Amino acid sequence: MDSENKNIALGKNFDVSHFSWTPTLAALAVVCVLLLVAVRTAQAQSETVLYNFLGMPDGANPVTGVILDAAGNLYGTTDNGGTAGLGTVFKLAPDGKETVLYSFAGQAEGETPYAGLVRGKKGYLYGATLYSQDNVSYGTLYKVGPKGVHTVLYTFTGGADGADPYGENLIFDKAGNLYGTGYGGGTSELGVVFELSAAGTESVLYSFTGGTDGSRPYAGVVEDKHGNFYGTTLQGGAFGFGTVYKLTPSGTETVLHSFASGSDGATPYGGVILDSKGNLYGTTTYGGSSNAGIVFKVSASGTETVLYTFAGGPDGANPTVGVVRDKVGNLYGTTYTGGNGDGTVFELSPSGVHTVLHTFTGGADGAVPDANLILDKQGNLYSTTLGGGIGFGVVYKVTP
Repeated sequence: MDSENKNIALGKNFDVSHFSWTPTLAALAVVCVLLLVAVRTAQAQSETVLYNFLGMPDGANPVTGVILDAAGNLYGTTDNGGTAGLGTVFKLAPDGKETVLYSFAGQAEGETPYAGLVRGKKGYLYGATLYSQDNVSYGTLYKVGPKGVHTVLYTFTGGADGADPYGENLIFDKAGNLYGTGYGGGTSELGVVFELSAAGTESVLYSFTGGTDGSRPYAGVVEDKHGNFYGTTLQGGAFGFGTVYKLTPSGTETVLHSFASGSDGATPYGGVILDSKGNLYGTTTYGGSSNAGIVFKVSASGTETVLYTFAGGPDGANPTVGVVRDKVGNLYGTTYTGGNGDGTVFELSPSGVHTVLHTFTGGADGAVPDANLILDKQGNLYSTTLGGGIGFGVVYKVTP
């Protein structure tokens, strides 16, 4: 599901090329009622826009978040913009200077870098594009060097090897192998978990069948110290509303939880994170009492606990990405809608206290956060919005 289809599924009209966002009448009615709900807001928090995208040639509509290096530089991708209008890889220095490291040109080089970046050795950045060959083929894996040299590492065929790598987080193991997911392809054409070896050989660790094992992995995977992988699927499972799964290094899949579309949540667009005890944390975009999504915890044994249920009003609604966790167990995330209608940044304490850290206005501060957050050592949060700012999205920081 691409960004346009995701927005349709969430009940919006959203044109990333012009950024126009209009909630449905039903959604407006719900928001008006829920404005009466009291939401704790952290007044001491402040949002700073670090960069406004202009469209061309610097990039537009960042779908993914950013990563941070030791010098304080941020790196990310934009879905659109650049010299050819097909997306960019960018660097943002601490002083706010943006540098386009690479502008995608389409064809075999790929276009629409929908997956987030991971940093490898010697400063190389690794990512994935949704398309190549003018939207005909099924995506690429690539790397970009510190001086902007772009190399295609693998081109998906759309067959058994997978297709459409949406997942925000590609990951490396200690041996330098790269792992991620394809939303399509595989033996049942319902998605895969893949590995790209350090030597450049792609192999499929698991092909989803669409049954109880799940289907359509939208987010990427995380790895534990034993080499097991964990992730989510949008669909499939025992009830058809998605799963949380575990995959061993040998390719054996276990469904830890199947979402039932009730209070336990439904349709997890975002991935999961791990704590030291093997518990998994994430969000669902739907489900809960208001069908506005939840924050959940799944234990190593597969027991799900709902940590927070969004009411769909000032507290936010429809989180489309996962959460990050600080050293004391606070969780941080974003909601795609809610607040004033353009999304929120939130904190959830270990005791379940929910705090809105920032409510997007749709103006200069940004609109529609659809990307993972990252934390620095001081507890500052960084990410991007799809729209707002001048109109093509922003990179922002939320500080304590």
